[in-house]
Amino acid sequence: MFLSAVSRLPLVVRVAILHMLHLSQQSKYLDLRTELSIAVMRSFVQDPKPRSISSTQKLLNKDPGVKGRIWVARYTSPAPPEVDVRDALLAAVEGLMDECLSAMAAAGPGGEGQQSAGKPVCRIPDLVPVEAEWTGYRASATSDSKLPSHLSERQRYDEMMKECTSPVTVLYFHGGAHYLMDPATHRHVTRKLAKLTGGRCYSVRYRLAPQNPFPAAVLDALVSYLTLLYPPPGAFHKAVKPEHIVFAGDSAGGNLCLALLQTILELNRQSREITWHGSTVSVPTPAGCAVNSPWMDMTLSSPSWKKNSKWDYLPSDDGLDDRRPSCAAWPATPPRRSIYVDDAMILHPLASPLAAANWAGSPPIYVCTGWELLADEDRLLAARLEQAGVPVVFEEYEAMPHCFALVFNHLEASRRCFDAWAGFIGKVIDGAEGDSGVEGKGNSVESSFTTVRAKTLEEVPIPTGELRKWSEEEVRERLVRRCQQLLPAIKGDDSGTLATPKL
Repeated sequence: MFLSAVSRLPLVVRVAILHMLHLSQQSKYLDLRTELSIAVMRSFVQDPKPRSISSTQKLLNKDPGVKGRIWVARYTSPAPPEVDVRDALLAAVEGLMDECLSAMAAAGPGGEGQQSAGKPVCRIPDLVPVEAEWTGYRASATSDSKLPSHLSERQRYDEMMKECTSPVTVLYFHGGAHYLMDPATHRHVTRKLAKLTGGRCYSVRYRLAPQNPFPAAVLDALVSYLTLLYPPPGAFHKAVKPEHIVFAGDSAGGNLCLALLQTILELNRQSREITWHGSTVSVPTPAGCAVNSPWMDMTLSSPSWKKNSKWDYLPSDDGLDDRRPSCAAWPATPPRRSIYVDDAMILHPLASPLAAANWAGSPPIYVCTGWELLADEDRLLAARLEQAGVPVVFEEYEAMPHCFALVFNHLEASRRCFDAWAGFIGKVIDGAEGDSGVEGKGNSVESSFTTVRAKTLEEVPIPTGELRKWSEEEVRERLVRRCQQLLPAIKGDDSGTLATPKL
């Protein structure tokens, strides 16, 4: 690691000189520290000699321990004795199949996750216990405080609840490209959201790819939501009203938030109830959904994946070419192009929410993004939500990279982003319950679309007509072309054309 850092000294010197001479584009918007940080992060993330998937997971999916002004109580939701929650998810997958751009042939005929008789076949994930971390702010602690070792997990939960000042419950899904990170790596995020909202976070340790591909993580997300609504026997918490729950996540976690929301919308369209620990339950929508730089397109089809590379540290491809050493986890068997999802399902709306056509019935949604690789798909989501009549707060942060607020604590833009993120969460819950405590009353969220200037934090309204840069037909054609590039084995349907999503 030391030698790797030393090897980047020429890069640091070059970036610093260009910045101080005001010769770099970034110098117009960013301070030297931030521009250097992005350049160094980019050099590590886009290493020409990357580690294997297994090695990268071992390096980055570590628990650094719990220290500071934070409560953490670990809880495992047991798998229900019935399999109906899995059946319900598969019913949602099937119900949304018409929106899936995939008359795609995978390697070999039929089989799990492949294509059979011209129709994509979804994997059937195991129904397993799902771990999570209850997280809250611990005001009386110091930056060096550790969790009291004499307290059980339940007792830590009880102590956390004593410090909650609002009914906010954030169901949080961490980012990490679907194969990296953990609730432990995102405690600084959930702690901050808990502090700013006065509530608590339930941060899910969902199953990661490539070992557990789609839809395993979506099933874990659905189980976790039902766990909050209808606590299993022995749970620490009492039942949480849906009016008090907001889905939140970053990057791939934002993908899971939107996939879970689409699952719920589809189950409601089907009037589907679920047998859960001996009871038949409904699956209501939450109070809101708040996503930070959500990754919604597993094909990386948007133009910003190329044109915004100078502003971001993420690689402009998926990094799964021959440069990456093979390991036990990857390449997968049978082969597939994406770490997360089988080829035949790559544009199913629950895997790539960019392919979702119907957002009617959604609760208010917050979306923030930067001048990053994912910017185009995030703007398109905001445009679709606005067109569907869904209250949406969209914020685009000038010159900022992917998930900047989670990475660059020193920036005023990061503080402003967290305030807006948490402020939205608090507002939708206040709006769902109302000042008088009567459910369904209170102030509603008004849609807004804003660019936030990098240095001044000036808020510049974005006209709704400028959100959408392309027609739905252009988006669909771009998705088709990108799939043909990634998956040369795609077959057409009986008419010789690809099945396309109903965008």
